[in-house]
Amino acid sequence: MRTGASSAEGPLEDFHKIRTMNFPRTVLAGHGVLEELPKVCQTLGLVSPGAVITGPITQGVAGDRVVHLLEGADFHVQMILAGDATLDEVARVAQIVEEKGIRFLVGVGGGSKIDLAKTVAARLRIPFISVPTSAAHDGISSPRASLKGSREAFSIEAAVPEAVVADTAVLVRAPYRTLAAGCADVISNVTAVLDWQLAHRLRNEDFASSSATLAEYAARGILEHAREIRPGKEESVWIAIRPIIMSGIAMSMAGSSRPSSGSEHLFAHALERIAPGRAMHGEIVGLGTIMMAYLHNADWKSLKASIKEIGAPTNAKEAGVERDEILTALVNAHTLRPERYTILGDNGLSREAAERLAQQTEVI
Repeated sequence: MRTGASSAEGPLEDFHKIRTMNFPRTVLAGHGVLEELPKVCQTLGLVSPGAVITGPITQGVAGDRVVHLLEGADFHVQMILAGDATLDEVARVAQIVEEKGIRFLVGVGGGSKIDLAKTVAARLRIPFISVPTSAAHDGISSPRASLKGSREAFSIEAAVPEAVVADTAVLVRAPYRTLAAGCADVISNVTAVLDWQLAHRLRNEDFASSSATLAEYAARGILEHAREIRPGKEESVWIAIRPIIMSGIAMSMAGSSRPSSGSEHLFAHALERIAPGRAMHGEIVGLGTIMMAYLHNADWKSLKASIKEIGAPTNAKEAGVERDEILTALVNAHTLRPERYTILGDNGLSREAAERLAQQTEVI
C-alpha cells in the first residue's frame, strides 16, 4: 500500500498529536565532577563569551571556581551576581546578557539562581548549564522555574539545561536541611503519579507511562535508601542526587510537571501563599504527600516514616507553620490549578474534611 493511501476499509484517521521532549545532553554527578565542566562545555560546542549566574554566597561556594575553570580552558566568561528569582531580576540579568553578547549561561547555586539562569536562557534562546550547590528540589534538571511575582510565587516553562554538573563534594557543604527537603520533594512523585493516573481514568487526560515510571523509580531510589541518608555524608548526597535529577528529567519526558507535581504540590503552593518563607518548598510538599497519600488510600504511613527517617518535617510544628494555616491551604489547594484534576476533585475539601485529614495523619 502506498504511504498515505486510503485502505479498503476507508480513509486513514487524521492524527495531529505532537509532543516535544528536551533532555540534558550530559549529566555528571559525583565527587569532583566540577573539574570536568570545561570539557563538558567543549563537547557541547559552546562558544564564548559566557556568563556565570550566581549569588553572593554561592559565589564563594563554587561560582569563583567555575569562572577559574572555564577561563583556564580559554573560555571568556563574566560573573553576574544575581538576587532572588523575580520577574524584575530576570529582566535585569537578561538585559546584561543581551548587552554583553553572552552566548551561554552557567547557573551556579541553589534553586533560585538556577531558576534565574534557565528563565533567562529560555527568554534569549541560549544554552545553559546547571551547576547546583544544594539539592533542595528537582528544579536543577527540570524544564520549569519558580519565580516570585509582586504578590506570590508562580511556576513557568523554562529552558532545559544542556548539561547538569552535580559535584557531591560541593553539595555536601550545603545545610543538610536542603537535601532532606529535596528528598521529600522526590518522594512526592508517588502521589503526583497517582493523581495523574486518576485524571487519566476520570478525565481522559493524556498519560505517559514512561514518564510516570521514571518518576516512580526516582521516588523509590529515595524511599529504599532513606536510612542511609544522613547529615554530613557525601555518600548521602550521592544516593539522593541521582533520583532528584531523574525526577526533573521525568517532567521533560512528559512535557509537563505532571509526573512530579500533583495535589501535594497544590497544597504546598497554597500554604506558601499563606505562610511565605516559613518552611522550604520540599518540606511543605512532604507534608502534602503524607495527606494526599491518605486520600488515595496509599501507604501513607510508610511514606511518612521515610520522610521522618530522612529528617524532613512530618507535622506542622516541625515545619514552623500553624494549624489553621494547614487547614486553610487544604481547603484552597484545588483552586490553584483548576485545569489539573487531582484527588482533591473539582470542589476540594470542606474545612471539616481538611481537619479530619490533617488530624488522622497527625500533620496537626
